[in-house]
Amino acid sequence: MNPSRRMKFRATLALALMTATATAEVGPTLTSTGPLTFGPDGVVFVADTMAATIYAMEIGELMKGGQPGTADVPGLDAKLAAMLGTEASEILIADIAVDPTTRNTLISVSRGRGEGAQPILMRVDGAGEIEALALDAVKFTQASLPNAPDSVEGRRGNPRNDSVTDMAFVEGKLFIAGLSNEEFASTLRSVAYPFRGVGPGAGIEIYHGAHGALETHSPVYTFVPYKIDNEDHLIAGYLCTPLVRLPVKDLTAGAKVRGVTIAELGNGNRPIDMIVYKKDGKDFLLMSNTSRGVMKIPTAEFGTQTPITERVPRGQTLAGVPYETVEALAGVEQLDRLDDARAIVIARDASGLHLKAVDLP
Repeated sequence: MNPSRRMKFRATLALALMTATATAEVGPTLTSTGPLTFGPDGVVFVADTMAATIYAMEIGELMKGGQPGTADVPGLDAKLAAMLGTEASEILIADIAVDPTTRNTLISVSRGRGEGAQPILMRVDGAGEIEALALDAVKFTQASLPNAPDSVEGRRGNPRNDSVTDMAFVEGKLFIAGLSNEEFASTLRSVAYPFRGVGPGAGIEIYHGAHGALETHSPVYTFVPYKIDNEDHLIAGYLCTPLVRLPVKDLTAGAKVRGVTIAELGNGNRPIDMIVYKKDGKDFLLMSNTSRGVMKIPTAEFGTQTPITERVPRGQTLAGVPYETVEALAGVEQLDRLDDARAIVIARDASGLHLKAVDLP
């Protein structure tokens, strides 16, 4: 990085870090990093999981000025650490999202861990330049989740971290997955934007074939909107690893909804991210996972697959809709669609994290 660019970055970073202590009058005050998704007219929705709050930030102007697209950034974690004055091990990435206008990639980054962590939004442009977004003067609105789980450290971690696990914006509504403090803790909310309040959401129940039981406390970790027979659905991925379809029309405030389990994709695994794309005239779901690589799943049988309603036999880890593992996409953690032919991924290997554009398989 040349000296002038370094000085520009430090000035921008100083403004970005101010968001941790800024008052409500000068920009959003983030306390943690979480999922991202773009909405209309330069708005990005940012989940502050520990605050159980969704910020709708008008960042359209901030996303201009760089080269269109997103270029590869080898050693992303090391570069972020050097820029932020810390070690690569202290860089945590919660999510990425591609701006539909500039095709730059926005990254939800945490500098450090625990109570002293600093949430920052970073942009990568078509020249591979990394810039921290200065949020001190960003216009925003916010929506607080009314029934988020308490912040209490337990045997399985702090459930507050899962108050928001994924988001998607479709036709004027923001869909929000996560945990609540209700009896059906797994919750999906449909919130109109501009925000006019947030209801309790719909409690979600699924049948988990690997466990042979109905479950209501495991959150949706990642989901995508998808039409089946011209009806809006969400296709949701769960821990250990059921794939479930949920009709959007059923996701009303206070409802108790049982999803339809259409696949069991193997235990000992957590889905991280997913996208839908078209290849050779057919639709596919691409899903990254913690321990089972990237799965390419044809969507043709999503509406006709016989629901899984009985225990998958012990020793058999797979059932329902089939998939193939994309061997070329090793170590992928985050992904988003860059254009009709490519995805942006963050992949991990022995040397660290790398951001790169890859052909859709």
